[in-house]
Amino acid sequence: MRIILFTGKGGVGKTTTAAATAIKAAEEGKKTLIISTDPAHSLSDALNLQLHPEPTEIGENLWCMEFDVYYSMKKYWGNMREMMKAIFKFQGVKNVVAEELSVVPGMEEGAAFLWIEKFYREKTYDVIIIDSAPTGETLTLLSLPQVTKSWLTKAFPGQRFAVKTLGKVVRKTTGIPVDRGYDEMQQLFDKLETIQKVFLDPAICSIRIVANPERMVVQESKRAYSYLQLYGYNVDAVIVNRILPNVESEFFAQYISKQEEYLAEIEESFYPLPIFKVPHQGKEVFGIDLLKEIGSAIYKDISPLDVFHLEKPLEVIDIENGYQVKLKIPFIEENDFDLKKFGDELIINLQNRRKNVFLPKFANYMKMVNYSYDNPWLTIDLQRD
Repeated sequence: MRIILFTGKGGVGKTTTAAATAIKAAEEGKKTLIISTDPAHSLSDALNLQLHPEPTEIGENLWCMEFDVYYSMKKYWGNMREMMKAIFKFQGVKNVVAEELSVVPGMEEGAAFLWIEKFYREKTYDVIIIDSAPTGETLTLLSLPQVTKSWLTKAFPGQRFAVKTLGKVVRKTTGIPVDRGYDEMQQLFDKLETIQKVFLDPAICSIRIVANPERMVVQESKRAYSYLQLYGYNVDAVIVNRILPNVESEFFAQYISKQEEYLAEIEESFYPLPIFKVPHQGKEVFGIDLLKEIGSAIYKDISPLDVFHLEKPLEVIDIENGYQVKLKIPFIEENDFDLKKFGDELIINLQNRRKNVFLPKFANYMKMVNYSYDNPWLTIDLQRD
């Protein structure tokens, strides 16, 4: 199976690009599913079709879905949701607020993970294309297993045995499915962690950044690339969308001049990633026929399912009396981050993001003696005590 996730700033054309890629994959004879994780549900607008929270076949080898978090919770995690609602109500929270709180933070983005785990386990499709929400929500999605487990552990502290034993009594006396809800929580953790490992496998999953040749978009694309490398996900391409033709026009002259500068910056900043350029179509793009044209403009004669770039974001190298750890984190300054080591764990605080990197067990008995940053590599020297 191949999984391809498209991310980028809101409004750059992720949905169009993802849909065009899915259509091209389906034309190659691959059973293809495109999932929208964007609450705006723009995929149905792009395809000009009514979609549903379950996969809907819209053409040969092509299925689409726009999931609904409440639908998913009700269908697959009803006991857990009822348990959380009941506990919040018991604590004095009003019904409508309890209903909202019963959706775990990040679940709207993370529902995609759980659906993908199901499709991956069942081998239902050859290709899954993810039209993700804007960059920030994508990063929430990809870090969701740790975030969700942390939140639920704090929300419902206690030993598993106590929850299970007490839960059976509570269920018999009050009807609140505490024990069954707890089981569903554990299954949810397991599924999230399983599919995250799949996302971290570059042979299966590629992430593609969609951008426009505009200053704010380029800056956000760089930040997204830094964070994705930090978390260990393989970015295999950048797709630059809506490039205006270089025509004689006094009205567009300044814009086209700046566009050339940003295109050059993208080429330089993201090297050696392949850059796919998509000219502006001069019209709104919606409907399968126009999306086919976009797919051809992006990929031409190559398959969209290829892995276009593969690079390890973390290396461990032998040095005298220890090891050198190299992490690829592009587009940061040395004073942008803070680095600490506890046992075999590195903690990197990068602006408003935090990453825990677990090193081989032997690092537990070593001390960090030095670190340096030379774009894009963060190098950490570890020595034996």
